[in-house]
Amino acid sequence: MRRCVFVFIGGVLPKKEFSSLILDTDKAFFYSFSQQDFYSAEGSAVMKKYIRKALLGFGLIGLLFWTLSCAVNPVTGRQEFMLLSETDEIQLGRRTDGQVVQEYGIYEDARLTVYLNDICQRLGKLSHRSNLTYHFKLLDVSVVNAFAVPGGYVYLTRGILASLNSEAELAGVLGHEIGHIAARHSARQYSQAQLAQLGLGVGMIFAEKVPVLSELAQLGVGMLFLRFSRDNERQADDLGVEYSTKAGYDASQLASFFETLERMKPGSDRTGLPSWFSTHPSPEDRLQAIRIRTREWQQKLGVADLKLNREPYLRTIDGLAFGDDPRQGYVSDYVFYHPDLRFQFPVPINWKLKNTPSRVQMASEKEDAILLFSLAAGRSSSEAARTFVSKTGAAVIRSEPTLVNGLPSHRLLSDIQSQAGVIRVLSYFIQKENHMFVFHGFSPRNLFPRYENVFDRHMRQFKELSDPKRINVKPDRIRIRPAGSSDSLENVLRSFGVPNEKLKEAALLNGRHLNDMIPANTMLKVVERGR
Repeated sequence: MRRCVFVFIGGVLPKKEFSSLILDTDKAFFYSFSQQDFYSAEGSAVMKKYIRKALLGFGLIGLLFWTLSCAVNPVTGRQEFMLLSETDEIQLGRRTDGQVVQEYGIYEDARLTVYLNDICQRLGKLSHRSNLTYHFKLLDVSVVNAFAVPGGYVYLTRGILASLNSEAELAGVLGHEIGHIAARHSARQYSQAQLAQLGLGVGMIFAEKVPVLSELAQLGVGMLFLRFSRDNERQADDLGVEYSTKAGYDASQLASFFETLERMKPGSDRTGLPSWFSTHPSPEDRLQAIRIRTREWQQKLGVADLKLNREPYLRTIDGLAFGDDPRQGYVSDYVFYHPDLRFQFPVPINWKLKNTPSRVQMASEKEDAILLFSLAAGRSSSEAARTFVSKTGAAVIRSEPTLVNGLPSHRLLSDIQSQAGVIRVLSYFIQKENHMFVFHGFSPRNLFPRYENVFDRHMRQFKELSDPKRINVKPDRIRIRPAGSSDSLENVLRSFGVPNEKLKEAALLNGRHLNDMIPANTMLKVVERGR
C-alpha cells in the first residue's frame, strides 16, 4: 500500500448513535440508543464532559499532518484513503458473517441456496475483484433488502426474493451488491468512520499502524445498517449492469425491479433489519441511468437476445416462506408464543418488540427501559447467573433461587457500570428441559423503580406452551400459478381467489399493474395463507 498525507483542520465530534441494542453476556452490555436520550440528565452530564475533553484533543491536533495508507481502487484505478488491507477485509467479513448468521438466521432450502449461489459465483468471477472468494447467504427475514460485507460476503433476504420476478432482476441485484464489494464502498466507509473515532486521538497520531480491525469488528451486524452514499449507489448500479450483462442477462430488468420497489415502499420487519431504501438511497434519474448503461454495455459487448429467465426463477421460489414466520415466534393479544421451543410470555402493552433468532427485545414507549429475552449458557440456572456476573462484572445486589411456573430459576438484581452511568438490571435465568433462558430488564438506575414491577411481573409469567392452536401454525408461502386465459391481471388474480383488499399487493408482488393484460399460461405469484 502507498502512503498518503492528509491534513486535519480543527475538529467536530459527531453525535454517536447506534441502530440496535445488543446484549452479549460475553462482553459489555450496551451498544444502543442515542446515549444522551437513554441516560437522561445523568448521562447528559457525563456526555458533555466527554465532549469537552474530545474537542480539546481535536484542538491540539488541528493543522497537523497525518501519514496514512492509500490503496488503488480496483474499479477506478485511482488512489484513495484506505485503512483496511484486503486481508483485513476478509478477516472482518468472516467475523461479521458469524454474527449476521447468529442474529438473523439462515433460510434452510438447499435447492434454492445452490441456485442462488451459482449465480453469485458467476457474477463474482466477472467482477473487478475476481480473485476474492465470494460467500453467499440467504437470510431468513422478511424485509426486502440485500447486503454486502467486505471480503466477499453477499446476503439476500427471502423478502427480496419474493419481490423479484426474473433471474435477470436477481442477477442485477447480486451484481449491484458485488459492485459494492469490488469498489470497496463499505471498506472506505469504515476507514472514514474510524478516522472520526476518538480512539485515533493525540496519543496515536504518530503510530505506525492503527489497530483498525479490532475496532471495526465491534460494529458486527451494525455493518448491515450503514447507509451508502448516492455516488456509491450510482457506481454499484453501473457495476451491476456491467456484470449481469457480461453474464448474459438483460440488465435493464434491474431498473424494472427498482421501479417496483419505489411503488412498494417496503419498510423494516419485526427483526429491525432495515429495508432497501434505508441503506441504498436512490441516485437522481436512477432508472433512466440504468437503462442507458444497459444499452451501452450491450453495444460494447455486441450481445443480443439476453436472458430474462422469468419462469425458471419463479419455479425456483415456489413455496418460499412469505412475511413473518410464526414458527420463529409471534405475538397475539400481547402474548409472545414460540411454537418450536414451546414457551410463551406476556409482552408489556405499548412496548415495541423486535424478534430475531437470537433474542426478543422489548423497548418501553420512551425507550428508557428494555426487556430482553434470549438463550443463556449454563448447566443450571444458578450457574448461568454466576457466569453472567463474572463476564459482565456486575455488582450483585440480590441473588436467590426461585421457581417460575414450576421451572427451576434464579433471580438476580445487579448494577453494571457503563460509559454513561450505572445501569440496574433485573434478571431471571430459567431452565426448561435442555434449554436455559434468560430475561434481562434494565434501565438507568435512577429510572429503575418505575419499571421494576413491570419487569418482575412479565418475567414470572414465562411458561410452557401447550395449546395446539398456538403450536400448529404455518407461514404464508409464495405459490406460482399459470393464468388460465388471457385477461387483465385483476381478473386473473380474482380467479385465483385473491381477495379485494389484497389485489394491489398481489399486483406489486408480480411487478405489474392491475390493468395489465396477461397472456394465457403466464406464471404469476400468489400468497398462500398459513396460520
